[in-house]
Amino acid sequence: MSDKDYNQLNAEEQYVILHKGTEAPFVGEYTDNRTQGLYCCKQCNSPLYRSEHKFPSHCGWPSFDDEVEGAVRREPDADGRRIEIVCANCDGHLGHVFEGEGFTDKNIRHCVNSISMLFVAAD
Repeated sequence: MSDKDYNQLNAEEQYVILHKGTEAPFVGEYTDNRTQGLYCCKQCNSPLYRSEHKFPSHCGWPSFDDEVEGAVRREPDADGRRIEIVCANCDGHLGHVFEGEGFTDKNIRHCVNSISMLFVAAD
């Protein structure tokens, strides 16, 4: 997909996806979503996460303990303390990944901005 094929982003989406911002906690559309389906990149529509990997972490953002294979790339964050996660297809900022918190058996949490994703229900 070329840049011209990417979805148009509004100013708030650009702030998070292109400029590595963060949406406020507990306001995202998918924070408490429990519907079965697929979470895709808001910018390029690439599949990122399946609903069966989503879990309630009560951190204020959607949390996942796994990703669609090859869909998410990890990079050192500019703050030097965290690991940023981006869409492997378009480099859109998704959020951060944390390990060792014990929320699930996989012991990993992808903390993702709702605004970085589109949800496609299974039905």
